[in-house]
Amino acid sequence: MEHIKKVLPHRFPFLMIDGIEEMEQGKSVKGYKNISHNDYYINKSDGTFPNTLVVEALAQLGAFASTTEQTGLGFLSSLKGVTFTGCAKAGDRIDLYYEVLRNKRGFVLGRGTAKAGNETIVTAEEILIYQAPQT
Repeated sequence: MEHIKKVLPHRFPFLMIDGIEEMEQGKSVKGYKNISHNDYYINKSDGTFPNTLVVEALAQLGAFASTTEQTGLGFLSSLKGVTFTGCAKAGDRIDLYYEVLRNKRGFVLGRGTAKAGNETIVTAEEILIYQAPQT
């Protein structure tokens, strides 16, 4: 968890990453988010986790694949080809994967996938993150 605090400025309740499992700097990163019944953003009527926050989790994960000591904070710049094919419910673990496609002049283009169990729930063809220079 300490590593997460060094890379992301986000804190509870908007931190959407609970752990990092694998990371190949500049190439890809795997992480996860555990969904709790106590999370305030869970839809109380059906217990689902909003898919837009899954997209946010993928963007936050992208910061780990592209952050170096020379870069500052990353900002989500754009999304393309986002598809919602399922949902996560309270009690699920969302497995997240972000792959860097291109990294040029502070703009990191990647694609992401999120799974709950064996079911893919969100895919994003392009997630563009701007890495601001460190000041």
